[in-house]
Amino acid sequence: MHFSVSLEGPEFDGPGTGPVSVGWMLDQKEATIIFDPPTRVRSVDVNKTHAKSASRCPAIVTMESRYFEIKCPYDIQVQFVRDEKGNPGLKNLLGERSPVRPKKLREVIFLVGEAEWRHKDRPTIQVDLPYIFISDEPVYLSQVAPFMHYAKDPMPGTIFGGRFPINIWPRRLLWAFEWHDISKPLILKRGDPLFYVLLETTPQDRAVQLVEAEVTPELRGYLDMISGTVNYVNQTFSLFKAAEERRPPRLVTPKLGR
Repeated sequence: MHFSVSLEGPEFDGPGTGPVSVGWMLDQKEATIIFDPPTRVRSVDVNKTHAKSASRCPAIVTMESRYFEIKCPYDIQVQFVRDEKGNPGLKNLLGERSPVRPKKLREVIFLVGEAEWRHKDRPTIQVDLPYIFISDEPVYLSQVAPFMHYAKDPMPGTIFGGRFPINIWPRRLLWAFEWHDISKPLILKRGDPLFYVLLETTPQDRAVQLVEAEVTPELRGYLDMISGTVNYVNQTFSLFKAAEERRPPRLVTPKLGR
């Protein structure tokens, strides 16, 4: 289901002109310093001296300009286990050496209920993150695996994300993981790429300008209205039209000095 949205206001020259401003914010009050800003996926040390170098290819440069990397904020090592009754759970392999306190660890990484797994033999893990992306023009965000980064030790499973319009339905991002090989531990290292966000604009050749956004009262009210709807309805996309009707004229207000 797709709804097109055209927003006009004093801050815009009109849909389809110039770069699209996309705001990002951290929906959290404590320990925000551990979360790195999203960074555009591009390498500064690749070979650009040769005219035929792949790093100078317009198709590659254009593609990379739409992907932004989110780095892992935690050092976590867990193993999938079952107790004597067969109930699934997670074992913290770092124990007392874990930089994340046990209480906080249970708040940031958790095992999805077994009935909700997409495959009965592949546990689903989620990591809660405070990142939210917003826009005042039609922009779709897709959350994907960090496929442009080489992993010396591949994860024992795959991550899966989603695609949704951040001008209508901004929400906190979760990192979701399907554990294919449960004999191997899941190891997350602080600073490693956790996932990418792909930002699709209209028209598709428009550039993206990423800015840190201010949490205005209007934005907070809109986020609170949307938050938690997944707990009450199954098809949240069916609420897009209702959300659009209640949306404030402006969501993106760049932070001063940013």
